[in-house]
Amino acid sequence: MKAFCGIDRAEDHHDVAVVDQAGLLLAKRRIDDSAEGFEELLKLLADVGEDPGDPIPVAIETPRGLLVAALRSTGRKVFAINPMAVARYRERHSVARKKSDHIDAMTLAGILRTDAHAHRPLPDDSDLAKAIAVLARAHQDAIWRRTRASNMLRSLLREYFPAFLAAFAGDRSTNLAGRDARAVLALALTPTAAARLSRTRIAAALRRAGRQRGIDELARRVQQALRRPHLHQPPLVEDAMGVQARALLAVLDAECDNVDRLGQAVAETFAQHPDYEIITSFPGLGDELGARLLAEIGDDRGWFADARALKAYAGSAPVTRASGRSVSITRRSIKNNRLAATGFRWAFCAAAKTGPPRSHYQQRRDHGDRHAAALRNLFNRMLGQLHHCLQTRQHYDPAKAFTPPVTAAA
Repeated sequence: MKAFCGIDRAEDHHDVAVVDQAGLLLAKRRIDDSAEGFEELLKLLADVGEDPGDPIPVAIETPRGLLVAALRSTGRKVFAINPMAVARYRERHSVARKKSDHIDAMTLAGILRTDAHAHRPLPDDSDLAKAIAVLARAHQDAIWRRTRASNMLRSLLREYFPAFLAAFAGDRSTNLAGRDARAVLALALTPTAAARLSRTRIAAALRRAGRQRGIDELARRVQQALRRPHLHQPPLVEDAMGVQARALLAVLDAECDNVDRLGQAVAETFAQHPDYEIITSFPGLGDELGARLLAEIGDDRGWFADARALKAYAGSAPVTRASGRSVSITRRSIKNNRLAATGFRWAFCAAAKTGPPRSHYQQRRDHGDRHAAALRNLFNRMLGQLHHCLQTRQHYDPAKAFTPPVTAAA
């Protein structure tokens, strides 16, 4: 007898429903998030007649967590169903739009019963690939938090201390995440205190930040910029904003340290993976972007049927909509956002240096594509090349990846 299991996951409990091939409820139970609860779940599946050689598949709304890891360790297929798809499927059977945890568990089991062919089980990635995914995503999140903290501090400084931003601007915008700027800002968080800074204290702060060259010249320029006449907030308001800036600076310092530590951990773990040499052989892919790419596509080479499926998952493949005489080709909005962001940076880095990727990018621009569309096209092509190299276990070869165009003989 074929059976299907659905689990509605909550914070402190999980509702389980098992249905047969006709959609009839075989068993239901509420378990807690503990080892005893998992043993109770396995006993429930065994009681409904589970074949040890063909475990009952499970549908759940999340691809991660202790419960998912424990289910996958038993060798069964686990399907992560999008919550929006679950909501749409539930409306097919309930006009009144009623909802409960048990109904959601039944809905998940019903999705496997009728539409299992339209969903894919979670990939069978190695533990090393899963560890890289954890570290790479944490590193990416830390970079996003660092950017957010830097923007918040910049916004505050513009309200009462724009002279500091100008002192470290140079030819570009001020990088508050840099060690030099954070070290000097910690000494004087208000314009009044900054105007009293000596060149010796500024130089000492720059040395503590790790700078080794041009210290005296930079200290002189920073001191001159901070001592120029500027507009001031009222003294009490200025001091209050300085206290707020100190709190934001502490957050920025913590996020910068997190980025450094996680980046080092990502590089060390990624270097141990068998696909490291193949991925980093591509132009524009180093330890950071290569680890993020592997984290999102995994190392289960059977998860994507072909390169087209991988391109659709990454959002680089365009979407064609044809109806009658109307045909439109647009970019894909439903995608893996982390993989799409990584691909944009990959294409940008690859197109920045002279070579076949840059020539392909320029060809797309000459064809009429805008910057983002040309980068997306380059990412789409190089992602297909990466899929082929990972499948065939060979390194990147620019002569094969970008063959020169055939020209007519004179």
